[in-house]
Amino acid sequence: MTLVDIGANLAHESFDADRQDVRQRAHAAGVHAMVVTGSDHASNASAVELARTENDLAATAGLHPHHAESWGDALAEQIADAAGAGDIAAVGEAGLDYFRDLSPRDAQATAFEAQLDIARRHQLPVFLHQREAHADFAAILKNTIDDLPAAVVHCFTGDRDALETYLELGCHIGITGWICDERRGQSVARLLPEIPSDRLMIETDCPFLLPRSLDSKPATRRNEPSFLPEVARAAAVARGESVSALASATTATAERFFGLKERHAAASVAK
Repeated sequence: MTLVDIGANLAHESFDADRQDVRQRAHAAGVHAMVVTGSDHASNASAVELARTENDLAATAGLHPHHAESWGDALAEQIADAAGAGDIAAVGEAGLDYFRDLSPRDAQATAFEAQLDIARRHQLPVFLHQREAHADFAAILKNTIDDLPAAVVHCFTGDRDALETYLELGCHIGITGWICDERRGQSVARLLPEIPSDRLMIETDCPFLLPRSLDSKPATRRNEPSFLPEVARAAAVARGESVSALASATTATAERFFGLKERHAAASVAK
């Protein structure tokens, strides 16, 4: 079984002491590729550097809505330069978050729209975040989606109406260990059979969202890519299919969405 973790925050400081060990554990667990999420200026730079030096890693670069007030020319230039240089596989993490509202909503919309425009100009997929902001998020996305090569709504936690909207817009859906949570994840798990197999991908969103259904949980409570098989298992159960079938389909979809095989081949030639 081989898996791709499409949302791993490996630039997070919690991995600074053992990042190589984390990668090795992921490989041992069958996770052969990871997409490192960029969500602010510092993590964008770190994600790009990691992807440049490690063939099993790809990077995104963006600005999470929590940090939307920091949007400006410097961030726009950083993301656009990374896109133009071929250093990133997608633009984002970008979107809206009204659950925490850590940045004003008008600032969130401005940063979101600007990042969609960068992705449009460079013809890159987008890696999207939406929480408790579906109506505004969908309205903004509809203005650009036809000009984008692909989009994934990562860490999907929405309802049926949201899922139907995203699928109608042609979006892919990223599923995390949220579905392993018996307290709050079952409504999403029930929707999994409705996601076409070529639009479904899986992720850990590590170091966050440690799957509650793990038999043995780390004392630190830190999530990491080696726990992605638990997400795959729970998703397969929810969809009524084998884990191997789900792994095969989600891996093929992730490789196609992020161009992972092409990026790996190009990196090998460059070396």
